[in-house]
Amino acid sequence: MKVARFAHGESISFGIVDEEEHELVVLKSDPLFAGYDPTGERVPLGEARLLAPVIPRSKVVAVGKNYREHAEEMGGDAPSEPLLFLKPNTSVIGPGDAIVLPPESAQVEHEGELAVVIGRVARRVSEADAASVIFGYTIANDVTARDLQRRDGQWTRAKGFDTFCPLGPVISTEVDLERGVIETTVNGERRQRGNLADMVHSVSAIVAYASNVFTLLPGDVILTGTPAGVGPIEDGDRVEVTVSGLGTLANPVRTAT
Repeated sequence: MKVARFAHGESISFGIVDEEEHELVVLKSDPLFAGYDPTGERVPLGEARLLAPVIPRSKVVAVGKNYREHAEEMGGDAPSEPLLFLKPNTSVIGPGDAIVLPPESAQVEHEGELAVVIGRVARRVSEADAASVIFGYTIANDVTARDLQRRDGQWTRAKGFDTFCPLGPVISTEVDLERGVIETTVNGERRQRGNLADMVHSVSAIVAYASNVFTLLPGDVILTGTPAGVGPIEDGDRVEVTVSGLGTLANPVRTAT
């Protein structure tokens, strides 16, 4: 099942994506908290504007260097434990929204990632039980000011600017973690391609590890790391991140005005 958050007319709603009919089955409320209760209304996909499918009420948790080749291109080995950092929820934008290049940085880069959406309160869950607290999966771009990351020696500012966490286009309750592929293009040129199965730390391991550090709340998002091939984005570029079965998250890039 795929769930979208969308704007139509004057309202913002949630809906189940009916791919055969190219429609959205409108839900009465956020299914994270109210379940799948339809209103009886349907909206053509072509008439809706897809938004970030979730706005984390608490936090975006991210994992660094979770693909070995990316760890190598960053000048080190993959960590033996998940390397966690946080992005503020104010960094979240949706499909089609612009990634804004801040004047403080001269080197902003893309990082296409699979994202996990937490569905219920999770504290110290085991790897075996991790799937039970996952609501679904979406696509993320962990946009990073690489020069500031190097300069600061820690990652908060470099990854925390407004617009630095595009999410979307939908949440899918299922994803093929064994055969799924993630790919990032800039202006149609492929920059990244990786297999989800190549993560150093699995989705279940990451969820369990993170939940042992801090309580995960419904709507929290976990970014699971990026494959090798990260690179710069500039004013006028279009970045697209595609994950098998989830679709494509596309965002333009512009300079701050």
